[in-house]
Amino acid sequence: MNDVFQAAESKREQFRRYLEKAGVLDSLTNVLVALYEETDKPNNALEFIRLHLSTGEPDSGDVETLCLELTELQQKYDALLEENRDLKNRLLQYEPPVEDGAAE
Repeated sequence: MNDVFQAAESKREQFRRYLEKAGVLDSLTNVLVALYEETDKPNNALEFIRLHLSTGEPDSGDVETLCLELTELQQKYDALLEENRDLKNRLLQYEPPVEDGAAE
């Protein structure tokens, strides 16, 4: 029975070292300290923890995807601006120019 206890304790210790090495324990400790130090405790402590844990560095894949999307949207925006200018110029051909004080 003692061997079973030692094996479980050893696995628990390995897992704790794994969490410590990955920075999980520090992150959790920091978030819990921040929650403890809040003067106005949030109604939803779990949501507070989620928000504060998710403020880490973004995934490099996400950043690359967002940069590509930004470039694509910028190109679409520029094309739409050019089309808008062209359509305004074409519209001016069909509308009479507006004169100041013409309606008396």
